[in-house]
Amino acid sequence: MSNEYKKAYFVTGGGTGGHIYPAMAVADALSEENKVYYVGNKRNMEFGLATSKGYKFLHVGISGMPRKLNPKFFYWGIRLVRAILYSVRYIKKYKPKAVFATGGYVSAPMIIACIITKTPYMMHDCDAMPGLVTRRLCKRAKFVSLAFEKAKKYIQNKHVVITGNPIRKEFSTITKEDALKILGLENNLTLTVMGGSQGAKSINSTFVEILKEFVQDRNMQIIFQTGKKNYDETIEKLKLVYPAWEQDRKLIIKPYFSDMISVLKASDIVISRAGSLSLSEICASMVAPILIPYPHAAANHQRINAKSLLEVGACVYLEDSELEPNNLRKVILELLDNPIKINYLKQNTSHLAKFDATEKIVECLKNIDSK
Repeated sequence: MSNEYKKAYFVTGGGTGGHIYPAMAVADALSEENKVYYVGNKRNMEFGLATSKGYKFLHVGISGMPRKLNPKFFYWGIRLVRAILYSVRYIKKYKPKAVFATGGYVSAPMIIACIITKTPYMMHDCDAMPGLVTRRLCKRAKFVSLAFEKAKKYIQNKHVVITGNPIRKEFSTITKEDALKILGLENNLTLTVMGGSQGAKSINSTFVEILKEFVQDRNMQIIFQTGKKNYDETIEKLKLVYPAWEQDRKLIIKPYFSDMISVLKASDIVISRAGSLSLSEICASMVAPILIPYPHAAANHQRINAKSLLEVGACVYLEDSELEPNNLRKVILELLDNPIKINYLKQNTSHLAKFDATEKIVECLKNIDSK
């Protein structure tokens, strides 16, 4: 299709992978037939991801809202106004047919600019408890898509669709065998430990104490994402309990995996926080999850997400306050000694997978003029 006749769409969401990757999945689908502009903060990870895919990046210099009324709050307010003005300018310059926003502070200026300029917009929220930006700004959205049915009661909008989270299409095309080959692993039971893109210090420090026994005594393959901030500290602890870890071909440990699709598709069991995107990708990978929600997540949304899976028999649940080596060892062993339960959890997570979420959202965006 000639660039002259392509429709323009804005996609916005940033700060964390939970906002960025669903936005990126929708951007990729839209870009097959349309011109897509990505709106975010160039100091966040969305900048590198969007520009690497060739999207024109529209910068808005906004950060998270301070929780206390102090000088920082007033400075933030000035930055918000400036970001809104930039967003209005972008709309007038590129004239998007619609804006798709995944919530969070990065998307707020563009949504407010849509309201000012009367530009159609659609919002998506990943969590069972929708975020503050979604709850406050969803009323005038043409559509609101949600990952969880229970989130609907918090949304003041008649045009709500339950789609699940948009995920990258490779989750439905890469096989377990492909993933193991990509990672250089054998077809053995594989455990992945991750705390989201930023890692999780409490999970790292607990698991590193028991890692050696599962690799050696149980002959398991282990993939361990520590997060960039926690990598050096985790490695120092690992050297004390397992000095020869670097020679063990059954162990892959990195601060961050850019290819989480292969990591998850290669796994049988995953120890994880309960961010919504992580849960969607876990379900799409048909693995057995041990979920340890981050206890300080906004609006307690990780606990609510995890318990939504627990209610349908799709996870093992452990509180962060219960996280110590003996407890985590016991939980893992209970799964290893019960292959039937592993398969039960895998089947239940697979039933929650929504591979058509992106398609449904794109369809709403294409028909946004009818609302």
